[in-house]
Amino acid sequence: MRQELHPGTAARTPLPPAEGAATSRPEDAGKLHGPEGGRPPRPAAAQQPKQKQKQRDPYFDNAKYLAIVLVALGHSWEPLRDGSRAAGALYIFVYTFHMPAFMVISGYFSRSFQGKPHQLKRLLTGVAVPYVLFEVAYTFFKRWADDDPSYPISLLDPWYLTWFLGALFIWRLTTPLWKTVRWPVALALAVAVLASVSPDIGDDMDLQRVLQFLPFFVIGLFLKPEHFDLVRSRRARLLSLPVLAVALVVAYWAVERMNSAWFYHYNSAQEMGAPWWIGVIMTFALFGCSMVLTACFLAWVPRRNLWFTALGAGTLYGYLLHGFVAKGSRFWDWYEVDWVHTPLGAIGVTCIAAALITALCTPPVQRVFRFAMEPKMKWAFKEDAAAAARTRAKT
Repeated sequence: MRQELHPGTAARTPLPPAEGAATSRPEDAGKLHGPEGGRPPRPAAAQQPKQKQKQRDPYFDNAKYLAIVLVALGHSWEPLRDGSRAAGALYIFVYTFHMPAFMVISGYFSRSFQGKPHQLKRLLTGVAVPYVLFEVAYTFFKRWADDDPSYPISLLDPWYLTWFLGALFIWRLTTPLWKTVRWPVALALAVAVLASVSPDIGDDMDLQRVLQFLPFFVIGLFLKPEHFDLVRSRRARLLSLPVLAVALVVAYWAVERMNSAWFYHYNSAQEMGAPWWIGVIMTFALFGCSMVLTACFLAWVPRRNLWFTALGAGTLYGYLLHGFVAKGSRFWDWYEVDWVHTPLGAIGVTCIAAALITALCTPPVQRVFRFAMEPKMKWAFKEDAAAAARTRAKT
């Protein structure tokens, strides 16, 4: 550790060794100077860890795929809740942790964000541009499918699924701040609590959701690989089973006694007809439940490459594209068919939703829609002089 981190140690920098002096340890010989007196090339063995770090971890791709499947299932179960208590229980059970799991993983992969030019470019092309394009696309889709030609285009009022892209843009931009403050998770929780009791925040950028979901992203920023190793242990998997069972029982009990809007985090307590102090209690209670169930979910995510592992790279495609089908099913009254509300019909809807979201994450779909999800847009950015210099040095 650097000496300036320890006030009690001497700050004096040791003098460099005299030219030609022997090293104190045989294994240190040749570290400073190569055969020609210059810096020696890095051995191949030392380069291997760096190459391995660039490989995708199948665990996180599996987690993202399974989480996006749960998102689609939740949307498919929503119209079934009125006639089925079991569907309502599964709905709030999944809504307790499926988006928090995404946010924790998003925070984990945002740890290195420092606002550098290449990171800002990626943030704009991978988050901001898809937000704009799909907000406009969803608006025109609603005008056509819902026969609502006057529905306005508003980039400040996200419609349906695009709120998450706006939230991710804001969260990632604030990453350096959370890396600087002393108690980031406590501060993020305080922000979430204040948002839950502040009805005057307004609807711009779905700021209620941005602030109330913030702690999950911030926790992800400070997670390390060993934390995921803890939840992936055999003991954690076994402990998660009774926890999941109790959560399902509680969900079945609560479905007829609790307003499911609490799980959306898009309103303050007062806007839902509750006193302000209920907002404080619910923020902490739901945060705790969501984190516990997220850990249980992550405990059962497979660690090896499976048939769906590659689909984890296309979860943004599935997330945004399935919204047209999910909303279209409401606009076109697909759930008005009687057989859908039978047990077999509910199982069929579940299977269709899982198959649809899986298809939308596949590489062919990614290739077709990459222009909107991951545009290059080299024309929009100045050339990075440092990156260009590094490229010339390599060649």
